[in-house]
Amino acid sequence: MSVNYAAGLSPYPDKGVCGLPEVFDSPEQLRCQVAALAQMIRDAKYLVVHTGAGISTSAGIPDFRGPKGVWTLEERGETPHFETTFEEARPSPTHMALLALQRAGYLKYLISQNVDGLHMRSGFPRDLLSELHGNMFVEECCRCGKQYVRDKVIGVMGLKPTGRYCQETRSRGLRACRGKLISTILDWEDALPDRDLGRADEASRRADLALTLGTSLQIRPSGNLPLATKRKGGKLVIVNLQPTKHDKHADLRIHGYVDEVMIQLTELLGLDIPVWTGPTLCESSAVDVKNLCRLQTQRSAGLLSGSFLHAGGIGASSAPSDTRVLFCLMTFSVSGGVGGFLTPLTEEVFLIADRPSSDL
Repeated sequence: MSVNYAAGLSPYPDKGVCGLPEVFDSPEQLRCQVAALAQMIRDAKYLVVHTGAGISTSAGIPDFRGPKGVWTLEERGETPHFETTFEEARPSPTHMALLALQRAGYLKYLISQNVDGLHMRSGFPRDLLSELHGNMFVEECCRCGKQYVRDKVIGVMGLKPTGRYCQETRSRGLRACRGKLISTILDWEDALPDRDLGRADEASRRADLALTLGTSLQIRPSGNLPLATKRKGGKLVIVNLQPTKHDKHADLRIHGYVDEVMIQLTELLGLDIPVWTGPTLCESSAVDVKNLCRLQTQRSAGLLSGSFLHAGGIGASSAPSDTRVLFCLMTFSVSGGVGGFLTPLTEEVFLIADRPSSDL
């Protein structure tokens, strides 16, 4: 499907301010600003990142209000050109750098306005991610709320039925739910999903550092969430080439390409940006001791050498059949006894095989 999902939205007159000029820090200014950001992240106890369309432009997905944005060109009477599809788009260095920050323990929660699914397909844990405007690859049961991740875009928007039905087995196991599946993509007047918005609001209030990447912060309520961090005494860093709605509230303002900023940032923090090897689904960041019986079998077979294999809680009913499954080779300290949780000490992420999730 073409990445011009905006063409499927209802007509709407107020799309915000489009086409503002971009500003670039000098190379030396950029290095100093990123160094300041790195120190703020080291000092922070709870970092929350907010992302917008600007982090996906290097993946071939245009933004909306930039100089060549979809709505900027629309205002000029020009037609945007698209060189990729949602299925073909690859996570940008920024997407993968955010994954590195999460794995290193710096990034506690990620809030995105993007619908392209690149955060999810990068392998970022879905339980630490709020996608406030939906996901092109996700449909949801309107009866029980179960979500299904597909390997192709859903094809409809505005929370409309997709033509499929929920196969989740009810508690007694007698029959499937059979609720209608609907798109998760919002149209202009649709309310934000309660679960994602609630978690995003809670994380924003808890954060002592909010970092915004590639967003002009014009769309409400998502664009106002970083202010919740400020109201609680936290700091705000804005990385964007164009002016944003909340520049006056920022403790640090960086004018640079987000990929360049994130590459410099990870280097300063001593982190390697993971190499993307294909669509990767990770449902959960947590490892439960109860799930280690299956993993112990593989350890006994000599695969794990004292570590455990963590598949991120992926379920066969919700993962696409040809999506590569994320595995982590981890060492842990154990606390809480049986039913307690493990504390990761080291982690190496890799692919055991390109196997269907139903094989897990």
